[in-house]
Amino acid sequence: MNRLLSIELQKIWKNRASKVLTITYFVLLTFIALFAAIKFDIGPFKLHLAEEGIFNFPYIWHFNTYFAALLKIFLAVVIVSMMANEYSYGTLKQNLIDGMSKKEFIQSKFITVVVFAGISTLFIFIVSLILGLIYSSFNEVSIIFSDLEYLLAYFVKLVGFFSFCLFLGILIKRSAFALGFLLFWNIIEGIIIGVLNFSIFPDDDTDRMFTQFLPLESMSNLLVEPITRLKIVKSIGDQVGIENLKDYGVHPLGITIVLVWTAIFIFLSYKIIKRRDL
Repeated sequence: MNRLLSIELQKIWKNRASKVLTITYFVLLTFIALFAAIKFDIGPFKLHLAEEGIFNFPYIWHFNTYFAALLKIFLAVVIVSMMANEYSYGTLKQNLIDGMSKKEFIQSKFITVVVFAGISTLFIFIVSLILGLIYSSFNEVSIIFSDLEYLLAYFVKLVGFFSFCLFLGILIKRSAFALGFLLFWNIIEGIIIGVLNFSIFPDDDTDRMFTQFLPLESMSNLLVEPITRLKIVKSIGDQVGIENLKDYGVHPLGITIVLVWTAIFIFLSYKIIKRRDL
């Protein structure tokens, strides 16, 4: 396992574009701390985000993982490019000639995906813990380490999304077309959700029984937006008569669906490599 991971990390680090994107991704993750400095002062309306509780434990785990997940496209580009470069530079064929099996090749890619997701999760944990210890109004140990399931959801979401990107990179070979297909599939899911929600099941939430099994939608459902959980947003909603019925929890079914999709993407990736004439 260490040998396979070492090979993949060397490939990524020696590629200038991948190295820049990876560093940029983790730099941007640290910019979450800048939310603490955001202040709005417009006449009688004053808002300081840090004072509104966005860094309070345990809410910070939900808030930071949600916004950090929005940056996953940077590593997605790295994952897709990593696969495209295998074909462009002939390293895939050379690895097989050197004795690496096709199964080991897919294992090396998946291990890299898991490591990227794991490091990102650990990074968010550390950043969130520091920000929480500085700004949170609640510092009891039991409160600090509650709701850590959002970190699990974040990790599973990244593994699932990167596995999808890996599959597209293997299937399509060219990074630009693979990323284009990722966007196209996102639009397709949006159309499916819209048709089910507004045309077939307009009066209830039955559409969610079906849409929760779509790959990108299932990943999205792991971390529901946290903004409407803020007291100031709830207060505004109550004043204008908007009732918030969202479920912000992390559920085993949602985790399971994404893990199943992850397994499917890795299995299909292996099947493509196994059958393809390289």
